[in-house]
Amino acid sequence: MSAGITLPTKTTSHRSETATRIMQTKQVLTILSALAQESRLAVYRLLIEHAPDGLAASVIAEKLGLPNATLSFHLKELSHAGLVTSQQRGRFIYYAPVIEAMNDLIGYLTDHCCSQSDSSCSVDKTSCKPSTATTKSRGKVRTA
Repeated sequence: MSAGITLPTKTTSHRSETATRIMQTKQVLTILSALAQESRLAVYRLLIEHAPDGLAASVIAEKLGLPNATLSFHLKELSHAGLVTSQQRGRFIYYAPVIEAMNDLIGYLTDHCCSQSDSSCSVDKTSCKPSTATTKSRGKVRTA
């Protein structure tokens, strides 16, 4: 069975492999749909930069120039897709990315890479793991 995103379900434990795969595919589609919007993608990328701690909603709104109501809607969609979590800290709500969800998505998308060809492709099995001694790469220039 391909790598997938595990979802809690209300069905019984004797589901077929096909049913499990469908649930995984539905979750992948939910994630891709959530990220297929410019503001939500910007929010997620900003949160990834600040992983694992995340940011207060007010900071996200300020950095991205989003009205609070609009940001709230986008954070709800990202949360529904399993891409972010929220936590109350004092008077503020902090949002953090669920890095495992993105790693599972990448695993799902690349699970059978080159399986039907004679070529050998190596999909990097490393995943995003925040370390305690994170180095900032703010000065690097990105190339396409």
